[in-house]
Amino acid sequence: MLKIRFAEYVVLIAVLISIGALATDLMLPALGLIGHDLSVPDPNDTHIVITIFFLGMAVGQLVVGPLSDTLGRKPTIYLGYGVFLVGCLMSMFAESWTIMLLGRVLQGLGAAAPRIVTVALVRDEYEGRAMAQIMSIVMAVFILVPIVAPAIGQGVIYLGGWRATFTSLAVLGIAATIWFALRQPETLPVEGRRPFRVVSIWSGIVEIVRTRIALGYTLATGLMYGLFLGYLSSAQRIFSATFGVSDLFTLYFALSAASIGAASLLNANLVLRLGMRRLTGIAITGLTLVSFGFWAMLPGFEGMPPLWLFLAWQMAAFFCVGIIFGNLNALSLEPLGHMAGLGAAFVGSIATFMCLPLAWIIAGRFDGTVFPLVAGFAVLSLAAGCVVVWTERTSPRD
Repeated sequence: MLKIRFAEYVVLIAVLISIGALATDLMLPALGLIGHDLSVPDPNDTHIVITIFFLGMAVGQLVVGPLSDTLGRKPTIYLGYGVFLVGCLMSMFAESWTIMLLGRVLQGLGAAAPRIVTVALVRDEYEGRAMAQIMSIVMAVFILVPIVAPAIGQGVIYLGGWRATFTSLAVLGIAATIWFALRQPETLPVEGRRPFRVVSIWSGIVEIVRTRIALGYTLATGLMYGLFLGYLSSAQRIFSATFGVSDLFTLYFALSAASIGAASLLNANLVLRLGMRRLTGIAITGLTLVSFGFWAMLPGFEGMPPLWLFLAWQMAAFFCVGIIFGNLNALSLEPLGHMAGLGAAFVGSIATFMCLPLAWIIAGRFDGTVFPLVAGFAVLSLAAGCVVVWTERTSPRD
């Protein structure tokens, strides 16, 4: 097998990681149609299609990380894509809300493998600031997904109905698996694998929990994912119900993604010079100030500011998010190179379990205004900043 070139490696990693984003963003325009066709009584409940996917992913991460430390990275990713495909087929042919949700759980379980094991794969070959640079470039490529996915999903729905979105996900999953199989070598040699035993896994988890830098940045990641998933679950209703621009939803949604992508590229250029910790601290501070400042302005607009002002806040907030996301994974995994699979699983699962109730609170409190979303951003970014300060009090500088 030829050694994969760096540019292709980055794009391939981004594609593998993006399966979770695809499984949410591609079908965002279909939420209303799914709720109608499957007789969901409360329109607010359609966001469960998004959150239950992440619940499945959170559970799956607990298994696929340590499993990849035992079987190797590639076989575990193959297994995950197989489960993901079964979930897509269930949702594609669902005739009830229950079957739809079961299919989404399976999609999340399967998507956990490429999402988490790919991070471990990168950690096998890179560490520290170099890993942060790789993940920032990956994030910039990955961000093309939310820029174009809702628009593609809208086109797919127009041509084949909402069920066709799941057909598209299945086809994309198969294509990614073939590409990965042909071009990416295994990164975990047999002699470096860990036995899949409860005792071994538990001892690894105990070590992670006792490592302040790993635990602290995992908690910060969960808080940041909470506000991000809260936005994903609320965005379609905000643009349609609050601002009355449902036809332009995909365009306005893309602006936030473009802002994250620009920040990720900037982070990739700066991280080797300034370091992960400094950039993360600056970005979290900026996000907190911007969100609290905008929150303080909302009473003057009765929670319904002009669209241009909301978009300005959105782009500023997500620019900060782009800086933060590029560094948190690398920071949390920095001391866990000897068990990258279990480490990535721990970080991913704990962060996802944390973000689900937080996002549920933000999305479930939607009242026709942007108050719940902006308040969620302000409070969770402040909490993340506090966690980072606690983590850094006794942690070494990079």
